[in-house]
Amino acid sequence: MYRSYNQVVNYLAVMPFVVLFLLSGCSSSRFAHFKSKVNSEPLNSSFHGLVVLNAETQKEIYNHNGHRYFTPASNVKIVTLYTGIQLLPEQVPALKYVSQNDTLYFEGTGDPTFLHPFFKDSTALGLIQKHNVLYWHPNNATEDRYGPGWAWEDFDTYFSPEKSTLPLFGNVVTLSSSPEILVSPKFFKDDVEIVKQKFRRAEFENRFYLPPNIADTLEVPFVINDQVVTNLLSEVTGKDVHTVPQFPEAEKKVLYGAQMDSIYKRMMHRSDNFLAEQILLLASSTLSDTLGTKKAISHMLDGDLKDLHLPPRWVDGSGLSRYNLFTPNSLVQILQKLHRQVPEERLFQLFPMWDATGTVAEWNHTDVPPFIFAKSGSFGNHYNLSGYLKTKSGKLLIFSFMNNHFRVPSQEIRRQIFETLKTIHGTY
Repeated sequence: MYRSYNQVVNYLAVMPFVVLFLLSGCSSSRFAHFKSKVNSEPLNSSFHGLVVLNAETQKEIYNHNGHRYFTPASNVKIVTLYTGIQLLPEQVPALKYVSQNDTLYFEGTGDPTFLHPFFKDSTALGLIQKHNVLYWHPNNATEDRYGPGWAWEDFDTYFSPEKSTLPLFGNVVTLSSSPEILVSPKFFKDDVEIVKQKFRRAEFENRFYLPPNIADTLEVPFVINDQVVTNLLSEVTGKDVHTVPQFPEAEKKVLYGAQMDSIYKRMMHRSDNFLAEQILLLASSTLSDTLGTKKAISHMLDGDLKDLHLPPRWVDGSGLSRYNLFTPNSLVQILQKLHRQVPEERLFQLFPMWDATGTVAEWNHTDVPPFIFAKSGSFGNHYNLSGYLKTKSGKLLIFSFMNNHFRVPSQEIRRQIFETLKTIHGTY
């Protein structure tokens, strides 16, 4: 059929807008289902934000309140993971030391695996036991025992151990009764009383309270000071350990121990606050001989995270502090950086999967295989989930779904988040 020149020009001019309209219509209908879920109860009664991004095209698919600041809770561990991968080698820097004949001078790097009951790494212990004269340098940090904004009443809880440059046994005492009292490390056995108390430990001293007829094993943080650390080291090594105010004038060597990925994985899968805090101290040990959480955070914010759309307020490694503030946009950016840098096979081992191996106790969704690799973050009235989502069509999406200030049970929020992400999985 013959068309005039003007008809052809008009046709070509209009056609792109028609295509765009049709595509936007498809996109709109595609996401209508999950948009309704995002804006329905119980999410609608909370402050919530969701950002979804296509990992391959880098195109944003959905953004609701992505620029708003939220309290991230343990979603901060994603940032800690990125920091560790940027600054730390494949093996943990276990100690810095100077060896002079039979004498060893050593200082901690923040390595959390030393005598830890899970890691059972004996690298540092092996070096120490090879020497007969032992000097520990404890004054290599500018660090408080707790992070800013941590809840004071958590001092006796397993998830709130003190931070330290030379942690031992995970900085907790393990207590059980079966039927005799079992205490690890044994050094604290005489400090345990069988009595019912409000707290499991005296606030400022190592006096522990084990309830009568206890059925579960308890992990209770112990108070850390130089004397406690030297006593523990002496008991373990069978040798006297002395403190020294400064290192000798000699080049320090670094002793390397466990694989960092084993530490990252346990931090992410168990949401282990102790490991997260120690990873930031470890990271700072690569920047300076003086350890400090603030040092590692400042280095990252001034460098690898300088390009975040909105600068976060970031104060600790674990997310225990309510002072932390991140936007969903920022978390998606950091997840992008991780995906670009870390092969998927490794990355998806480090992130928990939303199935019986990771986030939930039992997988009850027979109509769909597990498809979410993500880190949750929760405390009272807050629940967030950020990570990666594999769709039914094989696409990989990056998302951050943050929910603050709700008054319903968090399990209702979790259920709605999953149903929303399941809808995205099936429709995109």
